[in-house]
Amino acid sequence: MAAIDSAQSPKKKPVSFSNLLLGGGLNMFEVTTLGQPLEVIKTHMAANRGDNIVTAFKKTWGRGGVFGFYQGLIPWAWIEASTKGAVLMFVASEAEYHALTFGAGPFAAGITGGVIGGVAQAYATMGFCTCMKTVEITRHKQASTGVKPQGTWSVFADIYRKEGIAGINRGVNAVAIRQMTNWGSRFGLSRLAEQGIRKATGKGESDRLSAWEKIGASVVGGGLSAWNQPIEVVRVEMQSKKADPNRPKNLTVAKAAKYIYQNNGLKGLYRGVTPRIGLGVWQTVCMVGLGDMAKEAVAKLTGEAPTGKH
Repeated sequence: MAAIDSAQSPKKKPVSFSNLLLGGGLNMFEVTTLGQPLEVIKTHMAANRGDNIVTAFKKTWGRGGVFGFYQGLIPWAWIEASTKGAVLMFVASEAEYHALTFGAGPFAAGITGGVIGGVAQAYATMGFCTCMKTVEITRHKQASTGVKPQGTWSVFADIYRKEGIAGINRGVNAVAIRQMTNWGSRFGLSRLAEQGIRKATGKGESDRLSAWEKIGASVVGGGLSAWNQPIEVVRVEMQSKKADPNRPKNLTVAKAAKYIYQNNGLKGLYRGVTPRIGLGVWQTVCMVGLGDMAKEAVAKLTGEAPTGKH
């Protein structure tokens, strides 16, 4: 076997604390702008599978106007965003580097980094945050009956008191499956799109892509990654507080998928895919396209080398 050219082999990047902060900052920006409104619409449609996107929009507006689209943002989406971004940026970058050292190409290394980063996100930070966001979006608000709605921390305490850690992490396995397929697809497809752009523009692997080229590749990766919408609908069903006497107790991923299919067919497993595509595009633009550019900018300001390509 020929020796690997040391000039072409991947270089080990030092761990960059500024990049960990950057990951959290990018996710905070994403969720506070378009991210949470799209998340609310997507979750509503997944939990209320008879509603189309127009109906979901009207009902969400009816729950509180503009603020209805930000249910679950504070504190759960902010806690999730400020932690999962740092986990993703660090773990995915490290995993991608190691995949490259084993001879993987950019596409395979991108998928590897995304899968491992996504699983780390789910079990490290996202289980209880995702669960509580879904609870806030789907639970009945007693205000319409003249009863003051229970605060989000009180709801959290009630769930923990009744069901313990398992209760506030309900659906975490579905979250892990979603995240590993999400970011495996997003990073991998974004890198594949980048390679296509390089071929179309005559650029080599070492040539820089423009900001618009990076964002374009991210849009392709983010949009196409919505193929795994069924696991997202399953995740919402497992975490939903919507009253449903027919829902089986102690749902697993398999039981939830069977229940949804039996009641709503294959179409039911894809409810909310339209806002999910929008959310996927926006998240990927922030974390892959803007992430690459922001990491390079931070590196110039701090003198730290970026810990990977995203």
